[in-house]
Amino acid sequence: MNNFKIGFIFIFVFIFSNLFLSAQEMDSSNSSLNVFIDCKYCYEDFIKTEIDYINYVRDRKQADVHILITTQNTGSGGKEYALTLYGHNQFDNFRDTIIFYTKQADTEEDIRTRLVKKLKLGLVRYILQTPAGEKLNISYKNEKTNLFVDKWDNWVFKLNINSYLQGEKASSYTSVYGNFSIKKITEEMKISFSLNESYGENKFDIGDQILFSLSRSQSVNSSVILSAGDHWSYGGYAALSNSTYSNKKSQIYLAPGIEYNLFPYNQSTRKQLRFLYRISENYYRYNEETIYGKLRENLIQQSLMVALDLKQVWGSVSFAMEGSNYLYNFKKNNLYVYSELSLRLIEGLSFTLYGQYAVVHDQLSLPKGDATTEQILLQRKQLESQYQYFSSIGLTYTFGSIYNNIVNTRFGN
Repeated sequence: MNNFKIGFIFIFVFIFSNLFLSAQEMDSSNSSLNVFIDCKYCYEDFIKTEIDYINYVRDRKQADVHILITTQNTGSGGKEYALTLYGHNQFDNFRDTIIFYTKQADTEEDIRTRLVKKLKLGLVRYILQTPAGEKLNISYKNEKTNLFVDKWDNWVFKLNINSYLQGEKASSYTSVYGNFSIKKITEEMKISFSLNESYGENKFDIGDQILFSLSRSQSVNSSVILSAGDHWSYGGYAALSNSTYSNKKSQIYLAPGIEYNLFPYNQSTRKQLRFLYRISENYYRYNEETIYGKLRENLIQQSLMVALDLKQVWGSVSFAMEGSNYLYNFKKNNLYVYSELSLRLIEGLSFTLYGQYAVVHDQLSLPKGDATTEQILLQRKQLESQYQYFSSIGLTYTFGSIYNNIVNTRFGN
């Protein structure tokens, strides 16, 4: 029996060693460019099928070129795509950035086709250093172009209406949400205006009783933000709103603000560290008398927010912390902390962290009296709380073949 076990182990080690050596020989003989695509939701399957003359690897440590794809929204509702190519191994001194813009009306086919085209152009000087460079051909399409004149002068209008219905014999849920917005965003300014309304209702049939609950809110929001150089900006906000959930019959909000970004704003695709200070005047009218015996009040509030956002080859970090307080009583304050971290620790091992936490001491609008059972269960009424939290932590380890070239969509992904 022991001889059988020893023989089995010997055969297993022999086969595994040969497979490992074969894999190593295949890797060492591979002359194609090894590329790592680093992005979220960037049509990776389409990229692999359209650019099939390079090797896609599953970890940045195995790559000759690390491509970091980041996006941010533009004023017209489209996106700015930034493709940053970091060279490794024989390309250590190579680094390129390609930027292009999409429109809100662009289809997924338009976007992914342009993305692939830009990637092909960006990879040219790397592929030229490999044997595959002998097969490259370059062509140029010479067309006359006319200067584009924007008849809308960067103004963008958007109307959105959504409804949601869900039900069964004993219960039903209905919600309707509408939004109309106007925006103008240029390098020098951001102007926005929006109208919002939401309505939601729940109905439960529990035999001898029917429970019915609804919530409703409306708001008008506007802001004007002006540029003051590469690091500074200033502006103001104004809003008018009401909410059955928050016991607010009406709220008028006026707030000037100033912001400093440690990094130039034109680097915000990859890194930003912003400090935003606001001081606001708030006029409240309540649906019900509050726990402090108020039906209306006028209060001054200040807030400071610090926000960090980094997207680098080693991973990404997002962190925001905002604190606020009412000037008449510093004990009426609020602190909110948010963090999101994704790190590639070593080859194949990734660490992710997501969390948010709030310390709440400024619920001035809470109505006097207890909430009903259905209001608590259906979250139709704001409840007294001193803190809120959510967190998630995870580790992912991947090993095996370094190549990730194959696309197979049979039976779904």
